[in-house]
Amino acid sequence: MKRGVIIGAGIALLVIGGVGFAVSQSHTHMGHGAGMHQHDEATMPGLIGENASAEESAEIALMFRNFDTITREVENLPNGIRTVTRSSDVAVMDALVSHSVGMIDRVGQRDDPKIRIQSPTLDIFFLHGDEILSNVEMTDDGLVVIQTSENPEIIAALQTHAAEVTQMADRGMAAVHEMMMEQGRGH
Repeated sequence: MKRGVIIGAGIALLVIGGVGFAVSQSHTHMGHGAGMHQHDEATMPGLIGENASAEESAEIALMFRNFDTITREVENLPNGIRTVTRSSDVAVMDALVSHSVGMIDRVGQRDDPKIRIQSPTLDIFFLHGDEILSNVEMTDDGLVVIQTSENPEIIAALQTHAAEVTQMADRGMAAVHEMMMEQGRGH
């Protein structure tokens, strides 16, 4: 039971992180380099992964397209994070829960979906998924995820990623684009 809870929390982080990066890939940006670069907002190719199902990519796309319905609260704990995520849209909320549980499971199995635009902060989760304890619960307040670790590197990554996801929930593709540019990752 603990392993399933642990897996679910990691998945939530990955899903939310992937959604944020997907949004950035689907947005149209002008003036990159000498010409114009456009992102395909209809198909969101940045959400496709070497090891992700079509259903997983569709959930992420739904969340990116409707990021303005998502709200988040993050509390940094001494050994991890506590997040509460919700959506005013039932379909988006269902996708959030499914994505979160699925990604936490993937983290526990060290099964990286390798989504093109996923945050590099997720790499440590897939390398050390067995060192993350996750508790996922659906409450009246929303999807509550508590993730903890004894490894300081993982704790820092959990807190960094939670902040990235919050930026994406608050600002959508603009936040994703900025994060990718700051990381030196073109699109």
